[in-house]
Amino acid sequence: MTINQKNLVEEYEINPFTMIILPEEYGSKTYSKVIELEEEYLSPFRPIEIVKKSCKYFGSSYEGRKEGTRQLTGITHKIPIIIDPISSIYFMPTNSPANPDCIWVSHEHVLFHKKVDSHSTQVIFRNKKSITLPVSHHSFENQLLRTSLLRTKFMQRMKETERKALYLLHGSKYGELQGYHHASLVSEVFKDN
Repeated sequence: MTINQKNLVEEYEINPFTMIILPEEYGSKTYSKVIELEEEYLSPFRPIEIVKKSCKYFGSSYEGRKEGTRQLTGITHKIPIIIDPISSIYFMPTNSPANPDCIWVSHEHVLFHKKVDSHSTQVIFRNKKSITLPVSHHSFENQLLRTSLLRTKFMQRMKETERKALYLLHGSKYGELQGYHHASLVSEVFKDN
């Protein structure tokens, strides 16, 4: 592999345009090939290092994001994570993140996927780019479902928090406006707090 100096980046944070981060061997080192909607970059850091750095960039540690996923979903291995909750950037690993062959895929950008053979899955991204990944279709599908679960659980938690905040601001009137027939019960619960 020859390095195209134009697309070699020292600093890279995952962003809403990032679709996938693949390990790329360069001599004895593992670099990262980062594919965005319209650009490709090469970083001298391993994929897991980019993921960890991106978590920090958006105000958390990788370990904190993993623990958050565990708390919300109960998932304990090959844990999908929220890189940035504000921009809804969710990434999923194809293997154990400790594995040097682990690829990180943006859940948001996966348009379609299909089985190639027992060890490969073709992924079509939102920009119609196709990449065949060395992961079984079953495993890839499972990771998509687990990441969907994380997204759903996180959104439920956010909605629940929003409802509580609105109730505390507006009292039982909020419950009545929302069509809650048991608004008085809710007000009793919050009265003692």
